[in-house]
Order: sequence, then structure tokens, then C-alpha cells
Amino acid sequence: MSIPNEALQKLLEEIEQKAAQSNQQIAIVKAQIAGKNRENRMIQLTTAELSALPENTKVYEGVGKMSVTLRLSLSVATHLGFRFVMGSTKDTKDKLSSQSKEIKSDISDLEKKLHYLETTSKNSRGHIEQLLRSGGRG
Repeated sequence: MSIPNEALQKLLEEIEQKAAQSNQQIAIVKAQIAGKNRENRMIQLTTAELSALPENTKVYEGVGKMSVTLRLSLSVATHLGFRFVMGSTKDTKDKLSSQSKEIKSDISDLEKKLHYLETTSKNSRGHIEQLLRSGGRG
């Protein structure tokens, strides 16, 4: 039994479309993983710099250009419209550690998604090759 040419063509187009979508998503996920890795590397470098400072050293943490309501006990510096909050090195290292754990979790999730997308893409290519080899014969 063979598949009619129109049905074969439609099936082939659907598989090709799915493969193209998977390849686009693979590129997006790889870019997201690279971005998360860069972000994690920045956290590692910042943590290393903070570790070189004495524990009681006060450091400033940027909070961006947003308006921030702060308790009077916190020191705030403004430079060219950006706001900075003064805190201890320990608090800052704790925040960075928490961010690093979150980023590692995000990377793990993205790697699982990448594996799924690569499997989908590989399967789509296999289906296309199988259809082309069989020429629509059942």
C-alpha cells in the first residue's frame, strides 16, 4: 500500500516545519544557556573579589535606576541617576550565592529542554529520510 503523493507531500511539509521550529528553538535555548553561564561567571568573579576584602568592609550594590524606598538605616548613593545600596560583604556574598544556585537550576532546566529539542529534531530528520527512502510505500 502506498501513500498518495498529496498526502506524502503534506506529511513531509509538516515534518520539515517541525524540524525547522525545533532548530530555531535549539538556537534560542543555546543562547539562553550561554547567557546564564556568563551571568554565573560574573557572580563567581564578584564573589572572588568580595572574598579578598575583610569581612567588615562595606560594599555598595547597584539597584538600578528605579525609585527605591529604603529604611533610614541604609546608606544610599546616587551617581548619574543610578542608585546604590550599602551593605556588608557577607550579605552581598549570600545574595550572590543564592543567585548562583538559581542560575544553576535554570541552566539544568534549559539543558533538559535542549536535549528534548535535539531529540525532536533528530527524530524529524529520521522521519524525513525514511519517507524519502520509501517513496511513500507503506
